[in-house]
Amino acid sequence: MTLGIANSGAADARQEKWYRTVWRWHFYAGLFTMPFILWLSCTGALYLFKPQIERWIDSPYNNLTITGAPLAPSVLVERAEAVVPGSVLHRFILPEEADDAQQIVVGVGPDETRVYLHPHTGEVLKNVGEQDRFMRVVLHLHGELMMGRWGSVLVELAASWTIVMLITGLFLWWPRDSNGLGGVLYPRLSRSGRNWWKDIHAVIGMWVTLFAALLIFTGLPWAQSWGNYLATMREMTGQVEGPVDWSRGSDAEREERAALDRHARVSMGAHAAHHGMGTMGGMQAAPSMAAQLDRVVPTATKLNLPAPVEITPPVTASGPWKAVSNTANRPQRSTAEIKGETGALIGRVDFAERHWIDRVVGYGVAWHEGALFGLANQLFALAILIALVTLSLSGALMWWRRRPDGRLGAPAPKGIIRHSWLLVALTVVLAFVVPLFGFSLALVILIERCGRRSSTVQSFFGLRSPSVNV
Repeated sequence: MTLGIANSGAADARQEKWYRTVWRWHFYAGLFTMPFILWLSCTGALYLFKPQIERWIDSPYNNLTITGAPLAPSVLVERAEAVVPGSVLHRFILPEEADDAQQIVVGVGPDETRVYLHPHTGEVLKNVGEQDRFMRVVLHLHGELMMGRWGSVLVELAASWTIVMLITGLFLWWPRDSNGLGGVLYPRLSRSGRNWWKDIHAVIGMWVTLFAALLIFTGLPWAQSWGNYLATMREMTGQVEGPVDWSRGSDAEREERAALDRHARVSMGAHAAHHGMGTMGGMQAAPSMAAQLDRVVPTATKLNLPAPVEITPPVTASGPWKAVSNTANRPQRSTAEIKGETGALIGRVDFAERHWIDRVVGYGVAWHEGALFGLANQLFALAILIALVTLSLSGALMWWRRRPDGRLGAPAPKGIIRHSWLLVALTVVLAFVVPLFGFSLALVILIERCGRRSSTVQSFFGLRSPSVNV
């Protein structure tokens, strides 16, 4: 009998320790991610409505008065390049409507400027640095906190630990008794004070966890570490043609813009040499390249690719021009290659023909951006963001009200929950799937073990005593 009591006590101690560990990790994950959740939810909510916002920003340059035929694309490009001395064509954007302004992106190295021109008169209506456009600023605020590579790392860490917060919260509040579903599937609004907030916190967590985790995972390809990880997997699977179809941070974008500029200048220089035009490469070769653009644009227009459609110059003098659909609904994207000398269509690659990783990421990113199902997708993603903000604020409020003096206030255990190998497995899988999270997890465990050696640190952070045997 004594042995049975001892074994029961040991089992209770193990369960008590496990419960304390789960709750403490939930608490610290929530505390760390709260400012990121608020920031990313606000900037993400703006980015969800990018099409509507950009249409509103560009509205003064649409519905223009048009009389007669528009100027040739080559003439418009020449006017745009004159706005930025030393620039070359990077992207020619096909207008969605005949009376919209012609948008042309020119660049000097990786620095790009978007120029708006009247398609009939060639008048410059507006020019703005490509990275200074409102939605580009929002994108960098959202994905990198305007901190470049290190901002991307912080966002990826915050996203990973938000998933930890969600799955530990789901585990802690999963119904384990027969007291009904109040406080689980619906809030008991008759309660008051902290209990009312606890119900709101738990119920929202139960409903939103799966969708929030999906929203977070579909945004991870933009993070530099996870994006590079996916790109490496893509290469290891073979049969890869062309670059990845998602951004991996401002550094990668800058390299791509610089490469595009080099290609444009090399191509123009090669045309100059071919026509015996001396060393004044780009400027003197312009008529030849211009003639190609004037042939390419009509062909690209007839393809009726989903807008916006961007035409980029060839990589080499004899290479094809590309017409790329950059529609937000990525499963509708296509890329066409057009021969500059004749304007003939060489080939076309639709979304369904792309690498399977590109297709998976494409569907995920389109859902993440609210573009996959139109307005319904935007509103559903917005509801998830509002729920995440409510989760963070309600958790912070409950913590603030009960925080003890002299301690951060990691919650003490209030019950016994059996060990969950499913929760351990989910955490381990997440650590392998998102390597940056795995490294941070190992670091946190190491810091926790070192912190237990100091009674002051142990008390402040709510760490368990190293003397507890389990």
